[in-house]
Amino acid sequence: MQSNTLWTSNNRIRGFTLVEVLVALVVLSVGLLGMAKMVMVSSHSNDSAYLRSQATALAYQAMDSMRANLLAATVNSYATSLNVMPLPQGNCAAYCTNTALALSDVYAWKQHLISALGPSGTGSITTTATFPVMATVVVQWDDSVAQKVFKAAGNNQTVTLQTVLQ
Repeated sequence: MQSNTLWTSNNRIRGFTLVEVLVALVVLSVGLLGMAKMVMVSSHSNDSAYLRSQATALAYQAMDSMRANLLAATVNSYATSLNVMPLPQGNCAAYCTNTALALSDVYAWKQHLISALGPSGTGSITTTATFPVMATVVVQWDDSVAQKVFKAAGNNQTVTLQTVLQ
C-alpha cells in the first residue's frame, strides 16, 4: 500500500500541464510586446532629440553669421520670416557688400534648415532697431511622428534664441 501511494505522488510531479505552458507563453509574449513598445518610444524620442539639437545648432549658426557681419545685422539685413525662402544670391567668395553677404547667409541658412529638419524646416530672424541691438532667431519644424507617440498636443516644435548683437 505504501509503495502504491509513493508511485501516485511521483506520477503527479513528473511534468508540466498544458495550462502551465500556455500561461508561460502568454506572460512571455506580453513581456516581449512591452519591450517592443519601449524600443519604439525610445527610438522616436531619439529622433525628436536629434532634430532639436540640429535646430539649436542651426540657430546658433545664424547668430554667428550675424556676429561676423555686424554692420548688416544692425541694419536688419538678416531679417526673414517663417516659411519664406529668399532668392538665391550670387557667389560671395571673392567680394560682395555686407547686404549681399547677409542675403547669401540667409539663403544658405534656410537651405540648411530644410536639409537638416526636413521639408517643414523653416526659420525667422528679427533684429531690433534700437540700441542695444537684439537678435531673435526662431527655428521651427514638424515633429508630428514623435508627438503622436507621446500623445502631445501640437506637431510643430520651435527653438527660439535671443542675444544682444551690439
